[in-house]
Amino acid sequence: MWPKSDRTRFETLVRAYSADLYRFAYWLTRERSLAEDLVQECFARAWKHLDQLQNEQAAKHWLFSIVRNEHARLYAKPRAERDTCELEDAHEIAAPMLSIPASLAVNQALDHLPLSHREPLLLQVLGGFSCAEIGTMLALSETNVMARVSRARRVLRELLDPADTLLERTS
Repeated sequence: MWPKSDRTRFETLVRAYSADLYRFAYWLTRERSLAEDLVQECFARAWKHLDQLQNEQAAKHWLFSIVRNEHARLYAKPRAERDTCELEDAHEIAAPMLSIPASLAVNQALDHLPLSHREPLLLQVLGGFSCAEIGTMLALSETNVMARVSRARRVLRELLDPADTLLERTS
């Protein structure tokens, strides 16, 4: 059950999901400041429409959908050219466990994926959503989501370690 006041309810959402939303926004945009802006806009919209969220179980899905929609809005209207993210920012955000060359390779490999494949993969990996939930968010069938995620993973494997992929094909 939600806490009584809207402010407390909203603060609960921010604490629970801001880090996950930021990671998702960062992977979509590849820019720290733009990711921060997307998350800020997400929470501004969430605050404005908090009364529409009736089920706390749906909060994560709702917030990820807002970030995704805000990201889509960026490309719906012309905008000024943005600066590219620095390597230090990408390493700090992407994966502290990875070495700089490994995280750079992952970033470059993800850039090769079309958004239609990158988005479902990121929703699954960073958001922790099931294929059915992703399908609902993206208006796709669960089978289509599974295919896109599978293709995205295969392309990433090929891009990140082409030698292993070549050995698998010859075996």
